[in-house]
Amino acid sequence: MKLVIVGGVAGGASAAARARRLSENAQIVLFERGPDVSFANCGLPYYVGGEIVDRKKLLVTTPEMLRTRFNLDVRTQSSVESIDRAAKKVRVRDVATGREYEESYDKLILAPGAAPLRPPISGLDLPGIYTLRNLQDVDQIKQRVDQGIQRAVVVGAGFIGLELVENLVKRGVATTVVELQDQVLPPFDQEMTTPIVETLRGNGVTVLLGQSAARLETSADGLVVQLKAGERLTAQLVVLGVGVRPENKLAVDAGLETGPRGGIRVNEYLQTSDPDIYAVGDVIEVKDVVLGDPTQVPLAGPANRQGRIAADNVFGRKQKYRGTQGTAIVGVFDCTAAMTGASEKTLRRLNRAFRKIYVHPAHHAGYYPGAEGMVLKLLFDPSTGRILGAQAVGGAGVDKRIDVLAVAIQAGLTVYDLEEMELAYSPQYGSAKDPVNMAGFVAAGLLRNDHPQLDMDAILAIDPADRPFLLDVRSPQEFASGHLPGAVNIPVDNLRGRLAELPAGKPLAVYCQVGQRGYLATRILNQAGFDASNIGGGYKTYRLYQPDLG
Repeated sequence: MKLVIVGGVAGGASAAARARRLSENAQIVLFERGPDVSFANCGLPYYVGGEIVDRKKLLVTTPEMLRTRFNLDVRTQSSVESIDRAAKKVRVRDVATGREYEESYDKLILAPGAAPLRPPISGLDLPGIYTLRNLQDVDQIKQRVDQGIQRAVVVGAGFIGLELVENLVKRGVATTVVELQDQVLPPFDQEMTTPIVETLRGNGVTVLLGQSAARLETSADGLVVQLKAGERLTAQLVVLGVGVRPENKLAVDAGLETGPRGGIRVNEYLQTSDPDIYAVGDVIEVKDVVLGDPTQVPLAGPANRQGRIAADNVFGRKQKYRGTQGTAIVGVFDCTAAMTGASEKTLRRLNRAFRKIYVHPAHHAGYYPGAEGMVLKLLFDPSTGRILGAQAVGGAGVDKRIDVLAVAIQAGLTVYDLEEMELAYSPQYGSAKDPVNMAGFVAAGLLRNDHPQLDMDAILAIDPADRPFLLDVRSPQEFASGHLPGAVNIPVDNLRGRLAELPAGKPLAVYCQVGQRGYLATRILNQAGFDASNIGGGYKTYRLYQPDLG
């Protein structure tokens, strides 16, 4: 057996190491176009910021290690230019010398990854304009920062872009982030990104949403980013982070099937349309675990698992890749955002039925010092209660809850299962009713109709004249500090004695700070004969949708 692997980093290097563990006799050749066969691309922003000091720490493994420990034929600076499927050969170009030669294969694994998108902007090739994909990129960016630049512009507010923004600010660089969409972190639902934007601005970052770069120019002070809206931003460093596209040229030229967004199509065994060619990582189209549809998800974790599975299948183990659910996390200064499964915007785009709830718990028991808040959004099927997706934003503990919910989605659990989930509890780590349990209680109660719920965005979309009677059941002090326009304040503790003040024939929309008192008030009112619904998530959720108030 001769196995040829195109591309290293996550998918390719994992496939190569796994293949050797499965067969000591196979001939395994790994081609990598760059000088580094496997590096921690997710750690690159933190090298710029100085969090990672030693550049060598970014090297996951070296060609020498793969050759010595795994007996692999590793060839860096080797670009695979074409595939001859009929002859089962690849044509390889030595990047340093230009020499070309052919290499035969019995099985081929493609792991070329994805390349940064280069938007159609004039001036992209000017000095001082970079993307961040590999160690050579990060070396150039860090060199500019080390030279003492004063201002930077990051075009694109995705995961890597925001991590780079944070690290530039930590190095004393005044930074502006420009994002075409009307939110940062586009995979998230917009309201869930409100705390991230507030954190960025609170740390001195200029955040320009719904804007894009029209052209890039040089100036006496370095560079100018001309926005389509007319504003001109001066900088000495510009980094483009507007997304990635699959490096699919090899596959397309070889006649392999690709999807509408360019991802190589593979079956559940990660085989392409040619049964002797497999593909893994950011270059492939995968099945969405929740929705069952083909999608593209460029994440390191799935790429590593795909590399192992492809190697298993090459050697006859018949392992299926069950799909990707898009579990991801990002830290921006002292704020963390994480998600798993489907977003609300995706469910709406696909016209899939869902319900949603918001809870605003602390990450551990409130009486224990240091409790940090979070907002947790849960999306679920209205008929079965199956969990479809979750997002959380806040301080400590966000990662733990999303990881639990990611496993729940993989296991096909429902919101009723979340009610019964037994999780580790001690006051410095969690609560007797963990945020995951709380999300289950609220969601299951909604499906049981224990507390009819109105969604905050649905209320805000109604003309104020046509809205239900808005009842704020918080304290007078809370009400005075901010409330929904037109709301009437009757604290829940006084509600039973003041029912006569409520309109008898009109629907009531009840809310409190986070939803708990609103739930109790709704139970009181409905048992008293009123038509009352709780506004999910309360006033804190309102502020997610209305971030610029007060």
